[in-house]
Amino acid sequence: MATSVDPAFAGREYPATAPYSVGREKIREFAVAVGASHPAHHDLVAARGLGYPDLVAPPTFAVVIAQRAEQQYVADPDAGIDFSRVVHADETFTHHRPIVAGDELATVLHVDSVTQRAGISMVTTRCELFAVDAEGGDLGEHVATVTSSLVVRGEDS
Repeated sequence: MATSVDPAFAGREYPATAPYSVGREKIREFAVAVGASHPAHHDLVAARGLGYPDLVAPPTFAVVIAQRAEQQYVADPDAGIDFSRVVHADETFTHHRPIVAGDELATVLHVDSVTQRAGISMVTTRCELFAVDAEGGDLGEHVATVTSSLVVRGEDS
């Protein structure tokens, strides 16, 4: 069983993405889609009443930003990933603070491992999300980490 995912990509770090602007409507839409009904996701007055500067994204909202960064790896023809053969295996979120509307977040993508067995490749990526300094555009506060495990079926499976 042949796999085409290049194991040499393990350990690779991609440059920070352009900032993702977190918007109120995106937070509301995502909250509805995942069934997150807490008022802090939908109502600005409720969010501010809880001490947040704006609407608060549900914890899994970070995947929206992480998947944009993962495209750098998935779309790289040298990586050898046929996305039609990808199965999402696992995802974990570590938040250092909530994501809120108005955040400008850039992501640094790491390919932590590529393991091949029995015609499949198991890939672990880690996306580090940072607030972007409005003044200089530099990476600032570490906001969240999204770790994803993907299984890429081989050509013969």
